[in-house]
Amino acid sequence: MKKHLGPILFLCFLISCQTESKLTFEPLQLQGEDCDGCPIIEINILSALDDSPVSEVINRSLQEEIISILSFTEDKTIDSADKALQSFTDSYKELKVKFPDEVQWEAKIDGEVVYEDENIITFVMNSYSFTGGAHGYASTSFLNFDKSKGTELENWELFDDLDGFEDFAETKFRIQEKIPQDVNINATGFMFEGDSFHLPNNIGYTKEGIKLIYNQYEVASYADGPIVLILPYTEINLYLKRKVKN
Repeated sequence: MKKHLGPILFLCFLISCQTESKLTFEPLQLQGEDCDGCPIIEINILSALDDSPVSEVINRSLQEEIISILSFTEDKTIDSADKALQSFTDSYKELKVKFPDEVQWEAKIDGEVVYEDENIITFVMNSYSFTGGAHGYASTSFLNFDKSKGTELENWELFDDLDGFEDFAETKFRIQEKIPQDVNINATGFMFEGDSFHLPNNIGYTKEGIKLIYNQYEVASYADGPIVLILPYTEINLYLKRKVKN
């Protein structure tokens, strides 16, 4: 038994280190007022519990994402998720007074961790809102954070070689969407601005690889839905600033 004690202790230590590197979260649920003249609002995200700079940044960024989705004004006093919910509700009630037949508004937001290692943690925010018109609008947002620096990362900060990654992504995009490499990127019906390929607004780490999501209207029509491209780490690690161990 003694000769196996060393490997067992090392394994326990390794598991412990991996567990300690993970941040701690609890579910956070927010709902709008429950009344006949109120919009439907359901928010299910996470709240970081660790006493660390990155936890503070995560919680603040998640709040800001909720505010951007629910707020219709540039009111600087809307600085929390609760105030954003109230703003969305007030906007609907005001419209309902002027137009009693206005259909009920709706907003749903779900957020979860889709990737985490010792260097980076990525959240995905899926939202759906309906504020009248022919249909609602669904979107996906990625939020990437550097755990050691305690900062939210802009897309360009994910890469050592952004231009190289963009060229590689275009090649893979054309293959996936069956666009010949020697024709205009919009030749088959896409709507890239300036007739040139560009990376989407939302890029995130996932277990499968770096995921690129073009939301509805970003490069295609509403009917086409979101356009998703996943690039495995084995193919794109050379472009990343924070490599992923395979």
